Amino acid sequence: MNDHHLKSHSDAPQGFFAAEAAGLKWLAEPGVIPVVEVIDSGEDHLRLERLEEVGSDANAAAVFDRRLARLHDSGAPGFGWSPSESAFFGPLYAPFAVANDAVSAFCDYWADQRLSPILTWLDGELTDDEKVTVTSAIEVIRSGAFDGICGDGVEAPARVHGDLWAGNLMWTPDGCTLIDPAAHGGHRLEDLALLALFGTPFLEEIFTGYEEVHPMPAGWREDLPVHSFFALLAHVRLFGRGFLAQTLGAARSITARARQLQA
Repeated sequence: MNDHHLKSHSDAPQGFFAAEAAGLKWLAEPGVIPVVEVIDSGEDHLRLERLEEVGSDANAAAVFDRRLARLHDSGAPGFGWSPSESAFFGPLYAPFAVANDAVSAFCDYWADQRLSPILTWLDGELTDDEKVTVTSAIEVIRSGAFDGICGDGVEAPARVHGDLWAGNLMWTPDGCTLIDPAAHGGHRLEDLALLALFGTPFLEEIFTGYEEVHPMPAGWREDLPVHSFFALLAHVRLFGRGFLAQTLGAARSITARARQLQA
């Protein structure tokens, strides 16, 4: 068996594999969490170490949560910053470019670099009422209501995986190992929200252990829809209206949460 895993796509956007390679190296740089090792990359491929996959278990989750908190605490130069010239989001066969200009405020990054552009791409796919629902959620995010957690303080840019759904968390003999990132400087809740979005084994254990390393304010989980909102909109763009009901539900939760925080 080969000692490497080859990802390839002849029509990949220019810089796509270089961005993934740079992201993996940046996540590995602090030395606090296992990350799949990059062997080499080119315009049409990325060669990685081959990992041995094992079953999920509570002990591995209990170690991963602490490692993830330390990774986030390693920080980033700014919100939206990426360790590569170009940045992308989406699956191997259909990635799309995202902005990667470093800014100082989460609200500017999330609303202007991520959410508004994807809403523009969806123009014509949404009804007027659906567009109003999504736009209202973007506007309350743009207001700065979620620059902290639960309206408490202001979060500094964290070193985030950026696409940390359960499929990009590989359970190996070395513990939970990060693969397939969209790494950037972001809000720590981005990774936690994606772990929760489609279900991750031992999620409660992960959240509990995370808080032991990086304490969180009470009620922080109510902020999670803000941070899964981009991924949900991306799913509507990539896979169609089957994800729209969940996305609109998140939008309504965001506006309701903002009213609660302002009360």
